[in-house]
Amino acid sequence: MDDTTIQAPQSPSSPDPQIVKSQPGLRLWPALTLIAVLWLARLYANTGEFAPSKFFFGLVITPMAVIAGLVIWTLFASRLRWSERFLITGVFAAVLGVTILAAGTDFPVMALIMYAAPIVASVWIGWLLISGWLSWPTRRNVVLMIFVGTGIVCSILRLEGMDGEFKTTFRWRWTPTAEQKMLTELKSSKTPAAAPSVTGDVVDLVEQPGDWPAFRGAERNGRLTGVRINTDWEKSPPKELWRHRIGPGWSSMSIVADKVFTQEQRGDEEFVVCYDGKTGQEVWSHHDATRFFEVVAGPGPRATPTFDAGKLYVLGANGALNCLNASTGKLIWTRNIAKDTEAKVPMWGFSSSPLVADGCVIVFAGAPLEKSMVAYRADSGDLAWTSGEGSLSYCSPQLEKVDGVEQVLINTDAGMSSLEPTTGKIFWHYAWEAKDIARVVQPVLIGARDLLIGTGMGVGTRRISVSHEGDDWQVKEKWTTKDIKPYFNDMVVSGDYLYGFDGNIFMCVSIVDGTRKWRARGYGNGQVLLLADQQLLLIISETGEVALVAAKPDKHEEIAKFKAIEGKTWNHPVVCQGKLFVRNAEEIACFQLDQLVAVKETDRPVDQNRDAAAVPE
Repeated sequence: MDDTTIQAPQSPSSPDPQIVKSQPGLRLWPALTLIAVLWLARLYANTGEFAPSKFFFGLVITPMAVIAGLVIWTLFASRLRWSERFLITGVFAAVLGVTILAAGTDFPVMALIMYAAPIVASVWIGWLLISGWLSWPTRRNVVLMIFVGTGIVCSILRLEGMDGEFKTTFRWRWTPTAEQKMLTELKSSKTPAAAPSVTGDVVDLVEQPGDWPAFRGAERNGRLTGVRINTDWEKSPPKELWRHRIGPGWSSMSIVADKVFTQEQRGDEEFVVCYDGKTGQEVWSHHDATRFFEVVAGPGPRATPTFDAGKLYVLGANGALNCLNASTGKLIWTRNIAKDTEAKVPMWGFSSSPLVADGCVIVFAGAPLEKSMVAYRADSGDLAWTSGEGSLSYCSPQLEKVDGVEQVLINTDAGMSSLEPTTGKIFWHYAWEAKDIARVVQPVLIGARDLLIGTGMGVGTRRISVSHEGDDWQVKEKWTTKDIKPYFNDMVVSGDYLYGFDGNIFMCVSIVDGTRKWRARGYGNGQVLLLADQQLLLIISETGEVALVAAKPDKHEEIAKFKAIEGKTWNHPVVCQGKLFVRNAEEIACFQLDQLVAVKETDRPVDQNRDAAAVPE
């Protein structure tokens, strides 16, 4: 099987033994070994629990290495004539180059590596294995046709994106995308989008109790108090108030005085949009001429707008930081954090939802030379300070009072840092390096002094304890677990238990010792928020279903569920003023939640995460 004979074309009635003898045998075993390695690595990547590190090794690194190996085999170990070696590798290179140019962002290079490379390599070598009885020109010409045919197919397909496990959806290039459908509807609409108002009396928006002014809520922790909802969704399901298409993006929503603020991509422009929370109609929009795209999540901004004192602070995926009048959308000031800090636009775009604290607007930039974090004056946009460690992070800065001191926390590849909001002075830094791994999930405060650091890529979650005397800060590890390794799905804590995602598995883990209590499938790589007064978890699944799950450690108990929106959903849900708001890269919808009532402080269940004294040491 290792060696097959290459025969020159000849008449069936008069073969030329000298020509046959002059052709060396085709050495196939090195190529077959490479194909075996390719599929074993792919099998490894898809066996057991999903891990991004396994994915990149099996579906990206190995195909690249195998294709390079097949080129080297063709040139130096195949035993073909040199003219044939150069012909095959030359056509392969030419087809690859033309395909990359023709496919563009519809079928990017990463997709060619992940999906086209294994197919073309396997069919190429498989054909040579089974076609030894044919003349070499016929075998060679089919190989070249395999190259060309694969290139044509890749040039007419479009990669629609990947889910949390990097499973891919393809469409024909001529079918319109959800973004194109949305743009067509906007263009043909009889009521065009409202432009920002610049004249007339303007009443500034004022935040009310129960509003949702920032990423993951007023406290930025995905935890809602003061409300109870009817959980019998069979008899009283959430009532749809409105829905419509939206431009792509992974921004969540901030909501003040029935105004819904979010970000989205519309063609070559990045939009900040204000929608009416009662009707879903567009109130105003602001746009910048920029577009961000990457192959896994697709186009669009990532960060969530932050409302503070009548203004809206918004960070775009390419680094534009805007301060807008929240009532009108009028631009007050703008900066670009990439230019100000010399930071490179990260692989998945700038994702830091701005934090407003002590008159400063603070975001993560990831630049070197103590420019990991950058702050601007909220009123003027003037640079206030730069500071911090870490170059990789898709987290947002979070304001917490730790051991009695208010401080800004940020998780990065270097660990967790604490900074003074006004000056950027580093209070403390806990070194937990995750080399070449960007932390994505927000820190979780437990009681007065303890914090959770969640890390994906197989690293795990760690509980640390922070204390200080004067300027002397001490940080120590309490436990580390690999039972939950959150990648980009944030966590919540109720009582002594942590609830969140380990890949596409939803889990309950003890915060006392890090041991797992239960795990459940069915939500993909979704997001969760806590309705603390009812000890309920509101989960939006990766496919757009909303579920209520009891925040109990003894077992997984799903109380209710309904389909809210279509399409891949990674955006955080919002519950605000009796309404549920959900969105993804295709549509946005609002639902009325039945029997939402205020809760008296004395009626709330004891929550050890709120009560520092109740947290076990």
